[in-house]
Amino acid sequence: MATQDILDTALQWQAEGRKVALATVVETWGSAPVPGGSQLLVDEQTHFIGSVSGGCVETAVIGAAQEVISTGAPRLLEYGVTNEMAWEVGLACGGRIRIYLEFVGEACHTLLEQLHACRAAGASCVTFRNLDTHDSLVLEPGLHVDEQHAELHELALQALQTDRCVRRQVQGQDWFIQPVNTPLRLIIIGAVHTAQHLAGYALSCGYEVVVVDPRPAFASAARFPGVALNTEWPDYALELLAPDQRTALVTLSHDPKLDDPALQAALRSPAFYIGALGSSKTHAARRQRLRAAGLEEAEIAPLKAPVGLDIGARSPAEIAVSIMAQITRTLRKELCAEGNNLR
Repeated sequence: MATQDILDTALQWQAEGRKVALATVVETWGSAPVPGGSQLLVDEQTHFIGSVSGGCVETAVIGAAQEVISTGAPRLLEYGVTNEMAWEVGLACGGRIRIYLEFVGEACHTLLEQLHACRAAGASCVTFRNLDTHDSLVLEPGLHVDEQHAELHELALQALQTDRCVRRQVQGQDWFIQPVNTPLRLIIIGAVHTAQHLAGYALSCGYEVVVVDPRPAFASAARFPGVALNTEWPDYALELLAPDQRTALVTLSHDPKLDDPALQAALRSPAFYIGALGSSKTHAARRQRLRAAGLEEAEIAPLKAPVGLDIGARSPAEIAVSIMAQITRTLRKELCAEGNNLR
């Protein structure tokens, strides 16, 4: 479950009168079950959502959460995950995790409301938790900050760029820094069979998904439950959707009338990933059309075609797996290696 969904649920549970504790992974070593920033929300009846260990130590954390709910005092927990336990939950070897557990009282509620407001405004922000004093604050990059918070602001920019949580000593105090970026987005051109599988995989990976196809029989809610549909022609749809640095786009219709206008717009945008379905022969003809439309070779170069990693995919579901894998590799490995900014 995405961080923002957990935080929104915390506000909802509070509004229902439930007492709530929030657990956040602030540090990991070895083959830790989940990454830093993973969260678990628990109420006084031991109902919970999210995960801080993939199942390894959830029971212990839920128990500790009851004490935190009762006393209101935050705790810093540390657990070791044995090799045997790691094997049971699908890891190659064990590791250690450190978890910050806090009661969602007045101060934490204010923090959650700030995060909710940032998300509603379509903005990225960064939360800071002082693990020594238990203070917390939210910083929005680009806003004026006083000298006291200048170093934290710089760390906020770095956290958003890498999309990773970090723990740092700042002016002699222990801070946990958690970026809350705007959601990643996948725009799919062509509501074909492969798109149905790809949309589902992307949703599972936390992307907001938009399927663009002017053919209502293809772009239907029955075929794409829970997915945003846009039935405009792709060139106009892309004007409205405005791909940014946290957007991936894939053309799947195999129809140049639909795919080419979308690619022309996407290749001139900051989208971090652009892919197109089709064979090498199809792509050669596509490149000629794109050059004829006025794109330079350097503008066309980022286009990944034939789309997807070469895993020998044959069925629509397997092709969708290969595409999602290539999007993930581009996001997590290629862009990080290049030092690109995904804010």
